[in-house]
Amino acid sequence: MPTWSAPVRYAEVDGQGVVFNSHYLLYADEAMNAFCRARRLGSIADDVQLVTSTLTWKSGARWGEVVAVDVECPRVGTTSFTLTFDMTADGRACCLVETVYVLVMDGRPARIPDNMRAALTASVASPG
Repeated sequence: MPTWSAPVRYAEVDGQGVVFNSHYLLYADEAMNAFCRARRLGSIADDVQLVTSTLTWKSGARWGEVVAVDVECPRVGTTSFTLTFDMTADGRACCLVETVYVLVMDGRPARIPDNMRAALTASVASPG
């Protein structure tokens, strides 16, 4: 079961009917919020800053297809963590996004608390 999914909307595609590249980062943001909610981390998006994102395309998602995103947290450091977003379009491999986030408090990097570290790496059933 994916962490997050939604049909591709007409406004997300270019003239060729393929999702415009910036929308994959929007899908990753939606999936990150669902991933954190499932782990009872609330909206940590307000407390993190994106450091880097790398996108690797395998095939383009098209209008009307359903984009599904599986999220994993392969690494948690002292102040940062990495999430991977494995995206499919109607079950076909589409895009892999790897994003590094830094926890920020009062505008400065902050140590990731043990409970947050545990929640990020926990196995949690995906919402249905």
